[in-house]
Amino acid sequence: MGDRTTDWETGDTLEVWCAGEEWCPVTTTATLIGKKWHPVIVHRLLEHGPSGFNELKDNVDGISSKVLSDSLDDLEGKQLVDREIISEKPVRVQYSLTEHGESLEPVIYAMRDWGLEHITEPADKSASIV
Repeated sequence: MGDRTTDWETGDTLEVWCAGEEWCPVTTTATLIGKKWHPVIVHRLLEHGPSGFNELKDNVDGISSKVLSDSLDDLEGKQLVDREIISEKPVRVQYSLTEHGESLEPVIYAMRDWGLEHITEPADKSASIV
């Protein structure tokens, strides 16, 4: 079954395909931000605003340059992140959230708030799910 999910603020829609009408919006959102580093990158861009690659890498502690680059390409392809070339020599690129990316703010902050309320540090760090 085909479906269109509307961004109510801008009137833009995302083309999606889901088998279940009732859970399709949840699946669509999870698909957009469901990879390990995607919500963290969106959160950092919400918190710090437009950022260069190295600044973003510093703000996303623990991510490799390759994974960050691949994640930013994926988020750009999903129209959540915008990539702008600031200067040619030396090449300087700045990443920012698109309107769709900014509209994830309540979702990302709800995830953060839920984590703050329900997650505690494990006694055995090797048992961590991350």
